[in-house]
Amino acid sequence: MKWFRKRFISPVLQRFVRLYFKKERKFRYKSIKAVVFSGVFFPHFTLSTRFVMSFLDPQKEVLQGMSFLELGCGTGMISCLAAQKGAKVLATDINPRALENTKRNAELNKVEVETLHSDLFDSIPSQTFDYVVINPPYYPKNPVDDAERAWFCGENFEYFQKLFATMAPFVRPDSFVLMVLSEDCDLETIQSIARQNGFEFSKLLEKKIRGERNFLFQISLELPHSESNLGF
Repeated sequence: MKWFRKRFISPVLQRFVRLYFKKERKFRYKSIKAVVFSGVFFPHFTLSTRFVMSFLDPQKEVLQGMSFLELGCGTGMISCLAAQKGAKVLATDINPRALENTKRNAELNKVEVETLHSDLFDSIPSQTFDYVVINPPYYPKNPVDDAERAWFCGENFEYFQKLFATMAPFVRPDSFVLMVLSEDCDLETIQSIARQNGFEFSKLLEKKIRGERNFLFQISLELPHSESNLGF
């Protein structure tokens, strides 16, 4: 849906999205069922959520008992899948509506997911995580409300500036940090911000879906070529 993503910022399409998601919509990925609240990032017309879930789905033995952070959880579907695989999950979001949505979907899937209102790492208690999964906003425009924060990272990529400036205390060299991005975004700028803060990107997967190239990156602190605990 490359066309959809590129045209999302158009006023006409934004009006369509607001109308379509004015009421709850259902969504499903294999065994994970979900409802999508209005004002929450929707997986229906985008590919990123499904791409991450397809990567995590086979990892039951790896995720069992691991601490797992979904930073910017939206509907919480990724968190629900990780919890289903046995991970101890914390799902955070700046949007209170997203946290309510995640709680609903955790109940729907009969899994335990802890939720926390936080602007990136601001409100997360001091700790390190085995896994951190990030499906970030990346269009360079200033968001005007919580719903737009799921799409827009700020005119000067403020989301990524803050993300990489504050992440180090929450990860270890052996932590697995996964980020999904698309060819639509400015990969060079995002990776430059990461390098300035001591992080490196290693591409795990590249997949062309419906004409759009999507990427899964492992983000490493100081040891960009170390093996992850997923065997990459």
